[in-house]
Parts: sequence; C-alpha cells; structure tokens
Amino acid sequence: MTVHFKQETFRDDYTYSNSPEAIRRFPFPFDKDEYMYSVNIEQHMPGPAKSPFEFPIDIDEHYVSEMRDRAITLAQDPKRCQSLPHMITAEWDLVELLMESMAKHYPELFTLTQDGDRWRWINRPLDIDQTFTFGDASTLPYPPMEYITRQCQGDFALLDQRLDNLWMDAGMITSQADWSLDFDIGMNFLEWHAPVPLAKDMAIFERALKFLLNLQQGRPVRRLNWTMTINPRLDTSPENYDKWGADRATVTPENVGRKVHLRVELQAMWRLPRSNAIVFSIRGYLINMDELVTVPKWARRFHRVLRELRPELAEYKGLTRYRQTTIDWLAKHDDGAPTSPGFQPD
Repeated sequence: MTVHFKQETFRDDYTYSNSPEAIRRFPFPFDKDEYMYSVNIEQHMPGPAKSPFEFPIDIDEHYVSEMRDRAITLAQDPKRCQSLPHMITAEWDLVELLMESMAKHYPELFTLTQDGDRWRWINRPLDIDQTFTFGDASTLPYPPMEYITRQCQGDFALLDQRLDNLWMDAGMITSQADWSLDFDIGMNFLEWHAPVPLAKDMAIFERALKFLLNLQQGRPVRRLNWTMTINPRLDTSPENYDKWGADRATVTPENVGRKVHLRVELQAMWRLPRSNAIVFSIRGYLINMDELVTVPKWARRFHRVLRELRPELAEYKGLTRYRQTTIDWLAKHDDGAPTSPGFQPD
C-alpha cells in the first residue's frame, strides 16, 4: 500500500484538508438518519481494502503532519503524556503491538527486526533508525510508550485492570475532544465517563465495563464515536480552551463549509499479553462540511442526524452555539430523498 503524505497544519493557518481519496475512506459514523448514544462495539476485524478498518493501525496521508503537531503539543505541555510507575510492562506491550502491526501492514514505511531482545526499528517517513533492547527503557530516547506513540497517529490510553474495574493509569493524549489526561489519570472507568449525559439512566457504561473486563487477548474490538469542532484543530483540550473555545462563536452562514468539521474517533481496544492491561486507541479523523457534502448520502444523513439530535447530547458535545447555523446550511444539500441503510457512500 502506497501512502502519499501531505504537508499541512492543524493550528494557526489551518492548511489541513482531505484529498478525494481520503474523503471516500472517511469513517462516516451514521448508519441511519438519527443518532442514539450506544456502546456499538464490534470485533476489530480486517475491513475493506483502502478503508480505515483495513489494518489494525491506520496510517494515512496526514501521518507526518499529525506527528509534527503532536511534537509541538508535547513541547508546550509534557503532561499530555503520563504513565504511573506500575504501567511499565504495559508500555512495552504497546511498543510491541504498534511496531509489529505497522511493520507488517506498511512494510514500505516501517521495518522491525527482532533478534531476541535486541530490536531495530526503522521509520522511513520520520527518518528514524533505532536499535534498542526490548524491556530496557535506557536504550530509547524516550520512555517506551512515549517513544512509539510519538510515531503513531491517534491517542492512546493504557488501562490497568484491578478491583473489577479499569483504571486510566497511562496515556499519550494530544488530540482529545475536550477532556484532560492530567485530570483523568488514576480514575476508573465509571469515574471518567461520569460527565456523559444519559449514561446513568441507561446504565450503558456499566455494561460496557463488564464487556471490557472480559476482553480476550487476540480479540480486539472497536467502535466509532463522533463530535464536531471548529477549524481542523487536533488539540481541543481543556488546557488550551482559551485557544479554541472562542472559535465556536465565529461560525456564520458564509463560512460553515470551511470551518465546521465532523470529528470521528475510531476507538479500538486490545488486551495486552504481559501486563493484562487494555490499550484504548482513539484515532481521530476530521472532515469539513464542504468535503462531507461531496458525498450526497452523507450530506442528507448528517443534516437529519444533527437536526434530530437530543439537546442534552448537543450540549455535551459543545455544538449548541453553531448547531442551527450548520443545520440550515446542510438543509440546502438535503433533497428529502430517502437514504439507504449503512455507512458507505451510495
């Protein structure tokens, strides 16, 4: 598989955009004309060729630019990457998972050579050639989790399992949708999901927790989640709210297509072999409204989803200030025709 990397930015001048190929492979999250919050977990099995589900770890045209943006965020705030001392085995589990998957599925980009504990990792897009001893953090320029997640798209949380719960005890989180690793680290599964509306009434997260506690090694699962953001900014963290929060008030009927983005997270979960921890990956994708409406089915469906969204969910997702402006703009692209079931373009 050949990947052509774009040079773009996710802050300041915002030069991010999707090629036509990236639009077609975008993980559009709505299979019908309405949205109801649900766990929607499925097996993380290989999907269609050239889709974000084709391989366990997805590398796309934005890879180099996203890694550059991550490095900027970490330089400004090192606390976006944290790990409690007992998570070191899980960190090495994550190194193995990501390196082996990236080298297997993108051999033209990455190479992993293993001779016992002596490993050599080559990352051609980022011009990295590193020999290290697996299990010896002193042989890497960064701690193991930080080292590999500086080279992999998406955020990663490592969840320790104990006391019949999952605890967020490590993570690399630089492109989150308005939540804070520094605040959530050390919390358990139910604590960090507490702000989600309707969760207590539906007991949805108790069921999700029970499912994940029984997650088996070699049987990863995935789900799609979504929100919206103004401008193609990856770092919409509480720590930087002063830099992006006011953008919500800048949406006008004239700039909706360019500024308003659907933000979709492909969330996958693996049981790790040595630590028995779970890695929770959060791979984000952005598409603005001008790009989205090039797929007529998506334009019609997203208009209807956004129009019918429950107010408490709209408030939780931070859409209230520009939701109606976006609905009105999308209405021009909804001819009232029925949409066929499923996610993919017609």
